[in-house]
Amino acid sequence: MALTLYYHPLASFCHKVLIALYENDTRFSGHIIDLMDAAASARLFEMWPVGKMPVLGDDSRNRTIPETSIIIEYLDQHYPGPRPLLPTGDGARLDARLWDRFFDLYVQVPMQKIVIDRLRGEGEHDPRGVAEARASLVTAYAVLERQMAGKSWAIGEDFTIADCAAAPALFYAGIVVPFSQSHPNVAAYFMRLLARPSFKRVIAEARPYFQFYPFKDEMPPYLLQAGSPTT
Repeated sequence: MALTLYYHPLASFCHKVLIALYENDTRFSGHIIDLMDAAASARLFEMWPVGKMPVLGDDSRNRTIPETSIIIEYLDQHYPGPRPLLPTGDGARLDARLWDRFFDLYVQVPMQKIVIDRLRGEGEHDPRGVAEARASLVTAYAVLERQMAGKSWAIGEDFTIADCAAAPALFYAGIVVPFSQSHPNVAAYFMRLLARPSFKRVIAEARPYFQFYPFKDEMPPYLLQAGSPTT
């Protein structure tokens, strides 16, 4: 198979690319990277010296593509499906890219700051940084609350790369800084994302790994059950 995705089922940025792949039923093989395994970690750094997942390998073009937004645009260009994730109109395309970056930079990044801090040892915590990250998420929720007024998806009525970014970002961010009671537009949007078949599949695949998530005890029951056949 030409495409191989190097990823981990629990990682939020990996979810973003998996959603894009599942939206268009793109054929690929998945290779799970265990960063606790020295050989697997070395392989990842060999492919992408920054050491971040996911990475897409394309044997047919002898290409290695890192970075989630670039991977999705590459798929749109070389492996298009029935559902383009980057709009063809210039204005809409810029909007999709803008909100893709919004979710990555202003939701994912502060969320990960909070999660990583919990993994640190005694004396290594950064309470000021965590407080700033929480404040950043509150600001992002307020911006998104206005953006989602009257919209089905991040930039309108079409599901795009921005929604691929939004789903995992809001899934994990809503655990560390809840928004369901304070931001109704964001909460309604997130429920639409949770009902999306591509995201349900991603969460179903991630569920066996939730036990390793640092905030697993704070996960509400509806998230623990998300993606199951009954939801």
